[in-house]
Amino acid sequence: MPLPERTIICYGMGITQHEHGTQNVQQLVNLLLMKGNIGKPGAGICPLRGHSNVQGDRTVGITEKPSAEFLARLGERYGFTPPHAPGHAAIASMQAICTGQARALICMGGNFALAMPDREASAVPLTQLDLAVHVATKLNRSHLLTARHSYILPVLGRSEIDMQKNGAQAVTVEDSMSMIHASRGVLKPAGVMLKSECAVVAGIAQAALPQSVVAWEYLVEDYDRIRNDIEAVLPEFADYNQRIRHPGGFHLINAAAERRWMTPSGKANFITSKGLLEDPSSAFNSKLVMATVRSHDQYNTTIYGMDDRYRGVFGQRDVVFMSAKQAKICRVKNGERVNLIALTPDGKRSSRRMDRLKVVIYPMADRSLVTYFPESNHMLTLDNHDPLSGIPGYKSIPVELEPSN
Repeated sequence: MPLPERTIICYGMGITQHEHGTQNVQQLVNLLLMKGNIGKPGAGICPLRGHSNVQGDRTVGITEKPSAEFLARLGERYGFTPPHAPGHAAIASMQAICTGQARALICMGGNFALAMPDREASAVPLTQLDLAVHVATKLNRSHLLTARHSYILPVLGRSEIDMQKNGAQAVTVEDSMSMIHASRGVLKPAGVMLKSECAVVAGIAQAALPQSVVAWEYLVEDYDRIRNDIEAVLPEFADYNQRIRHPGGFHLINAAAERRWMTPSGKANFITSKGLLEDPSSAFNSKLVMATVRSHDQYNTTIYGMDDRYRGVFGQRDVVFMSAKQAKICRVKNGERVNLIALTPDGKRSSRRMDRLKVVIYPMADRSLVTYFPESNHMLTLDNHDPLSGIPGYKSIPVELEPSN
């Protein structure tokens, strides 16, 4: 059978949530480049993301390591000198909190504590912060870990009408296909005192920086003004407000899609991997590797119900999936209870464990186990992450299995 002329490779967290996740993606790109499957219709690489605007955040500069060019244009627009030292991604932020380097935490949504690896070790440092601010649409467990001074600032959800001085406002989002479109809420707000995220950020900035040259209140009155500033800093957003008013929005050009290679050589570059081992745990030949997954009734850390119709599990989450062959090797049967013990980098048993998980036989790879996120996050330490991306290795946790008493 001849290979197809055009190929699209879609990938998700099963590729990235490893200690060498970045190299995994690079090898996928190498494979596509070998057949010329970058930069032509019906071909390319497609990262599958669950959040509605995780890509759009990066595009407009929400990153811990912005480029020098971006910082220069930002400083020029607002008349100040931005700091050039890199900030912290999520894992590095948690590590800075644990060491006492960071003394304050401001969360724009999310369930920071529950999404972290080794959450038991992270919980106490979070309560020792001087300040914790959670900008949120609903309560979650992270809000219970109160710092010396803690604030929960409720905000409008994206589905609610955002009424400002110049009328109802729209925000913009970017999907995984680089399509940017406007999003306007239609529901009556849950409360008359709810502010938008933009209003909260601007209010904090105005209070903390009373001499700021930025007219924060003016920007919040009409979000078109914020988009005008984005356009001024990022040339690819030319005619921003006009283009989002077109049905479906507009497509943000990707240079590689047009075979414009933004490299010193001006050509597409293959990237070699330093080693063949998937991650350091392979060095001691761990017999079992555990991955964490979400269920059907779940969105990130939010669990809406106890059913997982994807995998035929109902009314429970304290389960471990494995193949029939692996169950036979481990001498366990479907429905029996087992314990999982996380291994240290040198292959020894750690204190991190999960007890009395129900075995569920499932068609999957041998030597692999699957449990649910975030209940099993504590099986991973903060150090078990991709050093290039900062992504935790939630899909490759070396473990041992034993029968429960």
